Amino acid sequence: MIPVTSFKNRTVAVFGLGASGLATAAALKAGGAHPILDDDTAARRAEAQAQGYDVRSLRDIDWNGVAALVLSPGVPLTHPAPHWSVGLARNAAVEVIGDIELFARERRLMQPDSPFIAITGTNGKSTTTALIAHVLKAAGRDVQLGGNFGTAILSLAPPAPGRAHVVECSSFQIDLAPTLDPAVGVLLNLTPDHLDRHGTMADYAAIKERLVQGVQPGGTAVVGVDDTWCQAIADRLERAGTKVVRLSVRRPLADGLYLDGNEIVLAEGGAKRFSVGLAGIGSLRGVHNAQNAAAAFAATTASGVAPAIAAAALKSFPGLAHRMEEVGRRGNVLFINDSKATNADAAARALASFEDVYWIAGGKPKAGGIASLTGFFPRIAKAYLIGAAAEEFASTLGDRVPHVIAGTLDNAVELAAADAAAERRAHPVVLLSPACASYDQFRHFEERGARFAALVGALPETGASGTAS
Repeated sequence: MIPVTSFKNRTVAVFGLGASGLATAAALKAGGAHPILDDDTAARRAEAQAQGYDVRSLRDIDWNGVAALVLSPGVPLTHPAPHWSVGLARNAAVEVIGDIELFARERRLMQPDSPFIAITGTNGKSTTTALIAHVLKAAGRDVQLGGNFGTAILSLAPPAPGRAHVVECSSFQIDLAPTLDPAVGVLLNLTPDHLDRHGTMADYAAIKERLVQGVQPGGTAVVGVDDTWCQAIADRLERAGTKVVRLSVRRPLADGLYLDGNEIVLAEGGAKRFSVGLAGIGSLRGVHNAQNAAAAFAATTASGVAPAIAAAALKSFPGLAHRMEEVGRRGNVLFINDSKATNADAAARALASFEDVYWIAGGKPKAGGIASLTGFFPRIAKAYLIGAAAEEFASTLGDRVPHVIAGTLDNAVELAAADAAAERRAHPVVLLSPACASYDQFRHFEERGARFAALVGALPETGASGTAS
């Protein structure tokens, strides 16, 4: 745990009592603050009260005595409307912050020179975060991994000399962290997402930009420049005097890291200085993972890891569950769990990685549906549509892609496995890459992915011919 000493002997309101909210309350209490907790859910309030916390409605407290409101990132700060607790805090001129901000303040107080790498982007941030931690551990570093990925940040070990904190940050968390100042900031990419919470793409991009804009003096901003939003951000950072390492998987760069075939090339002044081979690394299959690997290489070498050590460590990365995860093979049919692909852009990355795809898609749809994926339709042998988006997706696919409305994931896996085995294509892949949120049929994408893996595991083994053995 990281005790939050910056609010010692002061009252702090905490709203939102999920895992990060309770971790925040514990950290505030350990640092000598007096947290008052609240949540819109009675069960969560009761749980916190049972743990001995001061649980009260924030509607009834005296806000004149409150030093800050720490808001859960899942609670709206601005759109579609500020939560009522935010309105009460602002009316009393009380700052509204999050747990990432509390960490940033404690680091500045305790160990301002300790390694701190923060990662954001629309897609790929969890894999990149895990990759960075993996490389640092392989280099013998003391690493703490958390934030939006895994452990709540205030549940990690405190900053210490040489101890690296590798932290994934969502746009919601960045919006609640006005003084975020990593030593290395990583911005992978930007495509429309969470606009219901940010209003416009411009607002969303501006929030993401804060993470790299806030890089501490002498630090490094690592920015993917394959979309116009990030290109502009990289240029602004450079003009402001920040050290910028650019990444591209679409074109060569005179300075930065770019993809050339199966190699990541580090270029300086137009000359090739180093290369990292990715061929044969199953956990880093696909162009999108090349970007993740390039970002991890840039962030870790900026943190002092030798390029050769970073390159070698990438080869032993085991991958992450639910992100282009190989979960089985029956005969020559490969089964890939990409349940984390909750929007079309993420699904595009998976579809680009395979041919002869038996695609399982659908769930709770996001704005735009799958219209942006038409360029990948020739790769799809057949689609199996599930959940609330099934009819909409069927309309988009039309006559261009054979498809069936399977309804449920169980039906989809059974149908896709049978078709993939029977049609005798060269490299058949049953791919769960839904391009949708999971909330219509599952609690979260992890549950959806775990169900897919279980269904694949229950399929009968097949011989080389594809028939049951």
